[in-house]
Amino acid sequence: VQLVESGGGLVQAGGSLRLSCAASGRTSSSGSMDWFRRAPGKEREFVARISSSGLGIAYADSVKGRFSISRDSAKNTLYLHMNSLQPEDTAVYYCAVSLRYGDPPDYWGQGTQVTVSS
Repeated sequence: VQLVESGGGLVQAGGSLRLSCAASGRTSSSGSMDWFRRAPGKEREFVARISSSGLGIAYADSVKGRFSISRDSAKNTLYLHMNSLQPEDTAVYYCAVSLRYGDPPDYWGQGTQVTVSS
């Protein structure tokens, strides 16, 4: 499984961005596709998860109501729609695949930088 993120950039507080993750390989057998992030000086943290069926979705409390995860199975692409961005959302965002829903990821992308200015 190969994962390539895109869509990061610099945005003002209150703005929006959409991240994409193009997947190749046997993602159809995955349990879930996930987004994580790592802010400067902090540990990597979970952001959002969507099951292979699209019916199981979970968010970190810090992004609930602002971020939305979706996937286009036909395009084998994962998305993260981010609204009402705040400076504390500044981080490198990573796409990941877990072969079993709820387990730690088995595959990671290289990450895309999101910077939110105040």
